[in-house]
Amino acid sequence: MRAWGLLTIGTTRAASPCSTDVRRNREAEGVGVNIERDTLGRVQDLVAAADRIVVLTGAGISTDSGIPDFRGPKGLWTLNPKAEKMATITHYLADPEVREIAWQTRLHSSAWEARPNAGHRAIVSLQDRAQLHALITQNVDGLHQLAGVSEDLVIEVHGTMHHSRCWNCQDRLPMAETLRRVAAGENDPDCLRCRTRGEHGVLKSDTISFGQSLVPEVIDRAFRVAKECDLLIAVGSTLAVGPVNRVVPEAKRHGAQVVIVNGEPTEMDHLATEIIRSGISEVLPLLLTPGG
Repeated sequence: MRAWGLLTIGTTRAASPCSTDVRRNREAEGVGVNIERDTLGRVQDLVAAADRIVVLTGAGISTDSGIPDFRGPKGLWTLNPKAEKMATITHYLADPEVREIAWQTRLHSSAWEARPNAGHRAIVSLQDRAQLHALITQNVDGLHQLAGVSEDLVIEVHGTMHHSRCWNCQDRLPMAETLRRVAAGENDPDCLRCRTRGEHGVLKSDTISFGQSLVPEVIDRAFRVAKECDLLIAVGSTLAVGPVNRVVPEAKRHGAQVVIVNGEPTEMDHLATEIIRSGISEVLPLLLTPGG
C-alpha cells in the first residue's frame, strides 16, 4: 500500500491557451448559458464514447447549493486567509477555543440545509447510463449521495461532515448526536466512550484537516480508479490540494482524456483535452446529459 503524506496546498498556474470561454447568450432552463458549439460537441463526444468515467469534484460544484467554496474570488479562505491557517489539526487539538469556535460554526452552518443542484444531478445521469466508474470528491457535504449517486461509487478523500470521530479511540458516530450535545451547552464535547475509561478523547468532524494524514485505503482507491478510467472530468476544483490533485496526471498517464470544468484556472490545465470556464450547475447538464 502506498504511504500517502499530509493534506497539502499548491499554487495555481496561469490558464492554458486551450481554455474556452463560456458565453451566456441564450436561455437554457431559465439560465443564460452558451458554450462555443465546437467545444460543447467535442466534450459531448468524449462523454458519449467513454465507458469508464471518473468525475473528480471540488467545492465549486456545491456553491450553487449555498455552500461557499474556499479559493474562488469570494471563497472563505480568499477573503479570510487567517482562517485557512487556523484550519490545521495542530491548532484544533491544541486550542480548546479553536474547537469551541469550530463546533459553534458547525452547529449553525447553512450546509445542513443545502440540497443538490443541477450539477450534482447531471453526474447521476452518468450512473444511470452505467458510465460512471467512480466519483472522487474533495467535498465533505454528502450532496452527491443525496442526489442519488450510489455510496459504493463515491470516494470521499477528505472525509464527511455527517460524522464525528474521536481523535483518541477512533470511535465514529453520527454528527447529529454530537451537535445535540453542543446545542445543549457543551462547548467542547469530548468522547463519551473514552470518558467511561478515564481517558480524554477530543472529538472532531470526520473530515481531513490540513496537516492530518489521509486515510491510505481511500486515497489508494482514488488513484486506482484514475488508472482504470478512459475519461476523467474534474469539476469545480482549482486542483491545488494534494495528493488528490495528482489523480489528474495519473489518469492522463494511463491514457485517459481529461476535461476540466471550473470558473478559474487550475494547476492541471496543461493536461486537459478540453477546458471550460463556467458556473458548474449551469454547464454540467449540457455536457453530461443527452439533449442537455
